[in-house]
Amino acid sequence: MTTPMRPIYLDYNATTPVDPRVLDQMLPWFTEQFGNAASRTHLYGWEAEEAVAKARRQVAGLLGASEKEILFTSGATESNNLAIKGAYEAHSHRGSHFITVATEHKAVLDTFQHLEGWGAEVTYLQPAADGLITVEQVTEVLRPDTVLVSVMYANNEIGTIQPIREIGKLCRERGVLFHTDATQAVGKLPIDVDQDYIDLLSLSAHKLYGPKGVGALYVRRGVKLTAQQDGGRHERGLRSGTLNVPGIVGLGKACEVASTDMSTEAIRLAQLRDQLESSILGTVPNTRVNGNREYRLPNVTNISFGDVDGEQLLMNLNRVAVSSGSACTSASVEPSYVLKALGVPDDLAYASIRFSLGRFTTEEDIATAVAHVQEVVSRMRQGVQVK
Repeated sequence: MTTPMRPIYLDYNATTPVDPRVLDQMLPWFTEQFGNAASRTHLYGWEAEEAVAKARRQVAGLLGASEKEILFTSGATESNNLAIKGAYEAHSHRGSHFITVATEHKAVLDTFQHLEGWGAEVTYLQPAADGLITVEQVTEVLRPDTVLVSVMYANNEIGTIQPIREIGKLCRERGVLFHTDATQAVGKLPIDVDQDYIDLLSLSAHKLYGPKGVGALYVRRGVKLTAQQDGGRHERGLRSGTLNVPGIVGLGKACEVASTDMSTEAIRLAQLRDQLESSILGTVPNTRVNGNREYRLPNVTNISFGDVDGEQLLMNLNRVAVSSGSACTSASVEPSYVLKALGVPDDLAYASIRFSLGRFTTEEDIATAVAHVQEVVSRMRQGVQVK
């Protein structure tokens, strides 16, 4: 029986495969070294505790943080919830005003919507057509009762990188907490939480070649949060629950690998991305790139294809694994809310494809993907059935 050929994977912003080096570090913690990191009365627990401590140092090292400022969670969604809801409850004496951006991930937007149900007031900044917001926009809406500003480091759909350092500095000067969902940036961009004036930072392992179901929240020393999950007072009392030792070991190793490979990999991916982008724009008429083409992640391009049906386009591109937006909204029949916020018309928003490259993408992959896109779009525009 012939195994069907798998499509070329160009959806690394949705998730990444576990790097073999990461998996190799994780495997013993499922079998021989299976202890609970909270069991401090015997060897199995001591081994697990030390493994968690090592991973904490590895994550902190990638962020320029102290290991004591890293909390392990189940992923960036939980980290976002803990940062935002935890700040709301811990600082209610100060006020209940929050600031975020309309193009944030749903893990942030839905959390703020929940806070609004609790009585919080949330200001949603509208980005420019390229996806960027400005420090001036934040300055204009800051108030004496503003508790926290949350701005995504880099957008998951279009790759736009926000002016994090400038916004962080403003927040620090005003005494306002600054949170960033850095899920797409960690491991792709150099991040220094001190130089960027970040108080809270969320990340997920599965976006940087680690396992799913584990992440971290950076909490600057001295920042007060109220725990959102009770039962055992693990993780400095902020996140109760038995630690996922194999996953945490994997996250730590993934951060260590990223620290070593990030700069050279960013250059390689940007070259492949530019090759993909220029080839499509140069040979497929009526196409355009969404988002800022200067301040963006090195591995992603979001391209709109005019004169084609968006749903059919995605279905017909069966030789490449791509997406039309965030994996968390892929079941929606609505056009991308991120692209709509940028003013992209509905017909083009429906027909926009995110190509996100990764560690295992090759030049051959790009050449094959370009040829497939050219053929599919050409046939669709001619009304010819796509094979």
